[in-house]
Parts: sequence; structure tokens; C-alpha cells
Amino acid sequence: MATWNLDKAHSEIEFKVRHMMISSVKGQFKNFEVAIESESDDISKGVVRVKIDAASIDTKNEQRDQHLKGEDFFDAEKYAEITFVSTSVVGDVQDDFKIHGDLTVKGITKPIVLKAEFGGMAKDPWGNDKVGYTVKGAINRSDFGLTWNAALETGGVMVSEEVKFEGELQFVKS
Repeated sequence: MATWNLDKAHSEIEFKVRHMMISSVKGQFKNFEVAIESESDDISKGVVRVKIDAASIDTKNEQRDQHLKGEDFFDAEKYAEITFVSTSVVGDVQDDFKIHGDLTVKGITKPIVLKAEFGGMAKDPWGNDKVGYTVKGAINRSDFGLTWNAALETGGVMVSEEVKFEGELQFVKS
């Protein structure tokens, strides 16, 4: 059994969404866990498990963050975690590949596909095996019950349906 645990000091999960149809608002989740568990050293045969603390959302604006944590969006008191569990890995994990899996937000689970890019593998100065990946994806937020919006006088809406996200993730083999 091989487990690759997240090196939290060298990892981040960020997102961005169009605001008022004219610019994007970026944010991140400060508290999250990611692990890759495999029966062998072959990561492509493993399962990727992600847990994100919904209340750890940070857009650098406390008022907006409180709105996002509330019932209009994540309802973080009731649905504390956002989760992802992979169902398959397609392609070469030492190149560009895809991770298929189930994303759960607000108790709603839907299949999604993430694009992943191998960043490299190395031993750190203490002899630990490390591997890095960039993972990107996008969802339609309404598919997960994140439906709050407001119409604009000029046409369009306050918040776009598409949310793009990216993870810069570094793992250490245990």
C-alpha cells in the first residue's frame, strides 16, 4: 500500500468566477486535505480523496466570505465539507492526464473530470519522495445548488454560472 499525503505548506486550491460580467473574483480555500492511496507505487491505479472545509473560503473580503458561507451559497454550517473522490485516472501520471470522479457540494454529488499536469518528482533534503501536480477544472455552480444571483440593469447577472478552479498540489510519500 502506498499513500501520498498532501504537503500543506506547498499546496493551494484557488477558484475564480466572473462578477458582473466584467471581471473575475478570485478566492481560495484555506483548509483542505488531499491524499492519493494506491495498492502499489503506481499512482494511476490509486484513489484521490479531497476534503475541503467550506467555511475556510477566503476571497479577501469578509462581507463576501460570510455571504458565501451562508445559505445563499455553501451553507457551511449544514454542509461543512466539499468532497471529491476519484473513480478513474486516464493517461500518464508523469505527463498530462485526466482524473474522473465524484464531487459533492451541499449534499449534491455529480461526476466531473479534472485535467492534471505532472510537475515533477524529487527527493527532498530529508530523503522523502515528493511529487507535484497542477489540477484544473470547472463546474456549473447551479448543478450543486449554488443558485443565488441577481439580475443587472445592463443585462446579464451578478455571478456567472461557471466556476473555474485550480490546485497546486505537492505530495509526500508515507
